[in-house]
Amino acid sequence: MEAALPIAATPILLTAAGALAVALGATKGHARLTLSRAKHRSLAGHARMSRRVAGFIPAWSYDEQRFFRADNPPEEIARQRQAGFAALSALYRERFAKTAALTREAAQGLSDLQFTGAYRVPFQFSRMVRENLSAGSFLESSDGVTITDLDGNRLYDLAGSYGVNLLGFDAYKRMIAQGAEQVADLGPVLGAFHPVVADNVERLRAISGLDELSFHMSGTEAVMQAVRLARYHTKRTHAVRFCGSYHGWWGDVQPGVGNPTPADYTYTLADMSEKTLKVLATRKNIACVLVNPLQGLHPNSGAPGDNTLVDSSRKAGFDRDAYGAWLRELAEVCRKAGIVLIFDEVFVGFRLARGGAAEYFGVKPDMITYGKTLGGGLPVGVLCGRHDLMKRYRDDKPVDICFARGTFNSHPYVMGAMNAFLRFLDTEEGAALYDGLDDRWNARAALMNAKLAEAGLPVAVSNISTIWTVRYTKPSRYNWMLQYYLRAEGLALSWVGTGRLIFSLNYSDADFAEVVDRFVRAARRMEADGWWWSDPAVTDKRIRRGILKEMVAAWRGRAA
Repeated sequence: MEAALPIAATPILLTAAGALAVALGATKGHARLTLSRAKHRSLAGHARMSRRVAGFIPAWSYDEQRFFRADNPPEEIARQRQAGFAALSALYRERFAKTAALTREAAQGLSDLQFTGAYRVPFQFSRMVRENLSAGSFLESSDGVTITDLDGNRLYDLAGSYGVNLLGFDAYKRMIAQGAEQVADLGPVLGAFHPVVADNVERLRAISGLDELSFHMSGTEAVMQAVRLARYHTKRTHAVRFCGSYHGWWGDVQPGVGNPTPADYTYTLADMSEKTLKVLATRKNIACVLVNPLQGLHPNSGAPGDNTLVDSSRKAGFDRDAYGAWLRELAEVCRKAGIVLIFDEVFVGFRLARGGAAEYFGVKPDMITYGKTLGGGLPVGVLCGRHDLMKRYRDDKPVDICFARGTFNSHPYVMGAMNAFLRFLDTEEGAALYDGLDDRWNARAALMNAKLAEAGLPVAVSNISTIWTVRYTKPSRYNWMLQYYLRAEGLALSWVGTGRLIFSLNYSDADFAEVVDRFVRAARRMEADGWWWSDPAVTDKRIRRGILKEMVAAWRGRAA
């Protein structure tokens, strides 16, 4: 039996233990406070809180009377809007009849269409819009920089296939055909590799500057594997993402609204923040940091869709020098802390430079993910990384592995299309795409802004190269209507509407001039229909307060 502690020593030890407990508690409390301070102050920076708030917001819908009077305009303006809406609705019914009809039919069994149809505009306005302004979601063909719907309407493509369409439809059609021909003898054999895979590997190693790579079925899967390998090799638990960034739809990288389960092993921190760097330098449980370089256009804000346009507070603007300096500082902190830095270039890869955002900003990440741009929209994701991080097993512990495999990884047809794309990049024509790329598209954005300002319209654009966001320069509850006037002028947008315009690089000066003319014409017609009327005393803050009052009324069961 062990000897008892001397009675006199007991209080001293208890006091010391108590002091140690207090010190440890204070240390943990300080670490928690430091982490909390590194989160962006918006709801987007606080995943749990954003989910709670989303659960409290009730549904309410404007009737026809309120739809045109949400900002309490003079009755003359309300009637002007009503007449403009009726004319636009009649135009949609006539011009997009077949396309809209098939969309309605397909939506009965296709949940994707139900979701995107419901969330194109602020939900209070959604019912009236769905009933009257459906252009449909089906297309018949593509050519040059245009697409054609089922009614024969030829529209300029400003959607860019969610970033996939870098080179233009015709180029990708050729590449898909070339790739299919190259692998035709093997066909859809899975498991083994067509020889073209080896060529793809060497070309991607040269482009990324990294040692090894693995192929996946989507950009989301490539990011999943990057995070999993980072955790496996660092033996740490947590991933860091930045407020507002998107890295696919899987749980760990989509905390908050949209994810039904909590992402307990992910920290969502503020972009371009010294407080974030302090957290990265001091916490010992962080395995990796994910960077989506698109956030340079709207740091700490999510994808700016039209459904969030309850007012005109949406901000965007790109400072290449400042964002590049931040990324370089971030890389240095990660290197010193043993944290894996992952560039998620599924969206911007090959769009900013041949070597992607890593080359564009002059940063050397530990891992890079690429996506469907490589295969012209065919399903593919790629993870490139350092040798020590890509290894999926331990030599000294043969049963301890990091498993990742997919039935369709390295599908011959996908690999063939990818090879055609990568070979094109190595031609003189491919290299020429990037000559003066920024200057060309910055000048085009400046031209658009000049034309809009000249017309006295409350609209402007901000851009990272060929990726643009539309901003609104005076308070309004109806900015989201612009997407419908743009469609009427033959400009096709993606689901996030004016929140994101994505141009393919094959836009000629003549093509772009036509887009500018149509854009300005659409905005003028929207203004003429009274949607941008505003009381000089109204501010975005006052608009939000009004919406809060409507929400309280909806809680209490009263009409908005």
